[in-house]
Amino acid sequence: MTGTSPAAIDLETAFDGTPLRHPTRPRSRYRPLAAVRHFRELLKDKENTAEVFRIYDALPSRQFVPRVRALTLSPHGDALRRSEPFLPPILDDHDALRKTPAGSVAHAYCDFMESEGLSAAGLVAEFEKAGRPVYDDLVQWFGFRQRDTHDLMHVLTGYGRDALGEQCVLLFTHGQSPSQGHLLLGYAGSLHLKKLVKSRAPVMKAVRQAHRTGKACPPLVELSIRELLVKNLEQARAELNIPEPHWYRECHRTWREEGIDPYDLLAQKQEPELVSA
Repeated sequence: MTGTSPAAIDLETAFDGTPLRHPTRPRSRYRPLAAVRHFRELLKDKENTAEVFRIYDALPSRQFVPRVRALTLSPHGDALRRSEPFLPPILDDHDALRKTPAGSVAHAYCDFMESEGLSAAGLVAEFEKAGRPVYDDLVQWFGFRQRDTHDLMHVLTGYGRDALGEQCVLLFTHGQSPSQGHLLLGYAGSLHLKKLVKSRAPVMKAVRQAHRTGKACPPLVELSIRELLVKNLEQARAELNIPEPHWYRECHRTWREEGIDPYDLLAQKQEPELVSA
């Protein structure tokens, strides 16, 4: 897309006339100070998912639209949009997913979502709480697809929803789709954990492994999710170059040895300066 003017990009369309980028979509502005401010708010309440989306808005990647263009204006992208226009209804149809063979990605996904009390629709609701406008363009479709595969990343990588697991998935995501938002959330969040919990646990080794795994794995956003769900989980991991998350497991082992609950790290006593850092 080098040399292509913004106006020309706005005129590019897919097979059904959907524009690559809607003409009324505002141009993203790089606002690092705003990102840091939103990160501080997130540290105060890690469940405030709206702050995550605001961080991404404040740290737009210059490569995002070129990635959208390369996929959505290709024959493969056309086929994906026809077969998988919106992922949440597919991912939330557990009755259909449970009909796949035992040991499939679909079964593992259902087990994970049901045990955690999650749904793809719930992630959509969190996005909507942020009050971000929605545009009928290919950028939106691609962005939704990245959002809606987040929990599938947990399942494929083996990273849980504990604090470290979330940092690992963020850096796996950066490996898939580089952005400073993922870097800020992943590495700054990991350093926050290290300061919060004094331990021998190899936190930084765990997140660096996740980052490398994300780079080696083909972008999930470009894959047929329907086809991925029916595959055997271990076969899918092998095909996608996703290894056992050794250092993440080692962190959990170390914390338990030290009498620390890996799933309750943020309940540890916090120093005041860490909350406002």
